[in-house]
Amino acid sequence: MSQLRVHNLTMSVDGYVAGPEQSLQHPLGVGGERLHGWMFATRAGRAMLGGEGGTAGVDDAFVVRGDVGVGATVMGRNMFGPVRGPWPDEEWTGWWGPRPPYGHPVFVLTRHARPSVTMEGGTVFHFVTDGPESALARARAAAGGADVRLGGGAATIRQYLALGLVDHLHVVVAPVLLGDGERIFEPAADLAFRYECAPPVAGDGVTHLVLTRRPR
Repeated sequence: MSQLRVHNLTMSVDGYVAGPEQSLQHPLGVGGERLHGWMFATRAGRAMLGGEGGTAGVDDAFVVRGDVGVGATVMGRNMFGPVRGPWPDEEWTGWWGPRPPYGHPVFVLTRHARPSVTMEGGTVFHFVTDGPESALARARAAAGGADVRLGGGAATIRQYLALGLVDHLHVVVAPVLLGDGERIFEPAADLAFRYECAPPVAGDGVTHLVLTRRPR
């Protein structure tokens, strides 16, 4: 079976993957944008935004690896946009402009139904209202045997971790203190027994950690 993978999930030293008070003005929460400076300094990170240049090396290799062998993405509504409750209209189509950086089907978890949205470059957003396991099943079917990438937000990753469905978790620890915000690791007695952590890899001012699920 294909794997469910999390990549480039950047965490502050005090354990937050987003700052407090997420909004249209602060999609990563207040101060949260400081977490991702390492990524957008890389060649692959700049290319995501339509830019050029950037560094090659360890950090760039990790960013590139996140797209290899992936045929679909699952994300939470919080990652798709700041709109809460019933959709007021169909105007909002994500943070990424007319050509999102996915290029494959994306399944958005939500409680409120909405028609699928086809974007430039092969990205199609589908809105799933019947839970995380259904979203993953649909993503796997759409991926055609390739792996599925799991995006944020933090609550979505917590859901899939609690269900024991995450196979690969790449966490990047950045030298940032946020003081408050969103975490992915909630107390779980068996979490340490479910995953193996590879030796840390030093990047340019950040540390890369890769956790893989132990065989069941």
